[in-house]
Amino acid sequence: MIETLLNFDKELFLFLNNLGSPTWDNLWLIITNKYTFFPLYALLLFFIYKKFGLKTMLISILVIALMITFTDQVTNAFKHGFKRFRPCREEGVMEHMRYIAARCGRYGFFSGHSSNSMAAAVFAGLLLRPYYRKLIFILLFWSTLVAYSRIYIGVHYPLDIFCGMTFGAISGYGFYKLLYYLQKRFIPS
Repeated sequence: MIETLLNFDKELFLFLNNLGSPTWDNLWLIITNKYTFFPLYALLLFFIYKKFGLKTMLISILVIALMITFTDQVTNAFKHGFKRFRPCREEGVMEHMRYIAARCGRYGFFSGHSSNSMAAAVFAGLLLRPYYRKLIFILLFWSTLVAYSRIYIGVHYPLDIFCGMTFGAISGYGFYKLLYYLQKRFIPS
């Protein structure tokens, strides 16, 4: 059964990856670049400051740093535990794919870009939901674009993306709850 799932994952990857064209390559390279969305993160911090004040924003920065560190470390543990090669390193796949990334790491299960962007989307979306009702949907769409970019550029399988996004959503929710607890405990109403 696992072999069937992995074969389907490879076939789906090749289908999705080969939908790309040189016309769109630069756009997807921009989307996948982790520095592209720093203005978005700054805007989200501004919204947190505007709605909750300086103390909550500072505690949020600490919680976000812990969340990103946590997701990165767990992602790396999974990559080195499962040791599933990325598509750009796997015989039988790399000969049939489009590869446009600047570099190809060794292992890919599961995607750190997917887990981190989804964790940030869920965390910020839940925190700001009472004030910006549609923001969470915008952030989830953004996270999905970032995740898909990893397939487009040729460095992750769809299963890497799905598992990364699932782990990121759980992490984002957990760290949102942590912030909620810290707000109740350290910031009087």
